Amino acid sequence: MSGSGELERLRERIDRIDAQMLRLLNERARCAEEVAAVKRDRGDPVFYRPEREAEVLRQVRERNPGPLPGDAVVRLFREIMSECLALEQPLQIAYLGPEGTFTHLATRKHFGQAASLLPLASIDSVFREVASGRAQFGVVPIENSTEGVVSHTVDCFMESPVLICGEVILPVQHHLLSSSSRLEDVRVVMAHPQALAQCRQWLDRQLPGAERRHASSNARAADDAAGVPGAAAIASEVAAERYGLEILARNIEDRGDNTTRFLVIGRIDTGPTGRDRTSIMLSTANRPGSLFRLLKPIAEAGISLTRIESRPSRCVNWEYVFFLDLIGHQQDPPVAACLEKLRDSAEMFRILGSYPQAAT
Repeated sequence: MSGSGELERLRERIDRIDAQMLRLLNERARCAEEVAAVKRDRGDPVFYRPEREAEVLRQVRERNPGPLPGDAVVRLFREIMSECLALEQPLQIAYLGPEGTFTHLATRKHFGQAASLLPLASIDSVFREVASGRAQFGVVPIENSTEGVVSHTVDCFMESPVLICGEVILPVQHHLLSSSSRLEDVRVVMAHPQALAQCRQWLDRQLPGAERRHASSNARAADDAAGVPGAAAIASEVAAERYGLEILARNIEDRGDNTTRFLVIGRIDTGPTGRDRTSIMLSTANRPGSLFRLLKPIAEAGISLTRIESRPSRCVNWEYVFFLDLIGHQQDPPVAACLEKLRDSAEMFRILGSYPQAAT
């Protein structure tokens, strides 16, 4: 067969595959609509189940034979699931905005393009929207691999009844954006304090004389820098496109493995998937050895403690509330037994949620 004949045959095969894919996609969508009808008939108000989505995406990655890479297949299936869920029940997701923040990117990564997003000006506003029910879920940053915990998010859990329903891991690449075209023209650099800290060494070397100005978010900094001579912002490539800025320098973060973890917050309990994390909040009396005695059941149960943070209790000076992340689900027997021991020994104890570990 000639080269042109072989090419035509392959194109016809692709057309047939595309037709099959289109039919199957719509068949899946019709199944999603039937699922919604069943849930409405039985009075089930919860349409989005984080554990179900996590299980589907993990199976997709594990069963993928290639040649498409696993990350690409997961992205495709997440968008399919996002569109099907929108047929069942449109989701309203609150996040730390405006558009172009890394929280915005994390929200799209987790919920897909079909979800309706609500950008808010502060982390506590995200908590309030979710707690009130005006948004079904919210996305907030919790920690960065370079600069550590986002204390504002941790503090909000002390005053809000919301639960953690999921997590998102996002590699963070910072770019220097400006309406100016030359690096030497930059006199002020604006960004969220975490971003400024993550790019401290680069700024010390390349712009030692430039003022560093805090902004509520990197996207807000990009918006403020647009059209202002001598102003630059540290933000994402999406922010550069959104606010019409040039990228003067790419990947200016001090560590190439710079990563931020985000939490998905909501008002539902999430079932176990076999690859889960549980977050708890507790406090103990300020006495010698009290923290050791509090954590002892975790070590004795052989449960991995992946994070511990302390924050002032806001009730008594020099007393603290501790935030812990454990591997496992609160319904897993070893974890459940450990949590009961912690509940009995702690002065204050609250499970913030068990949720699927992020599918990176």
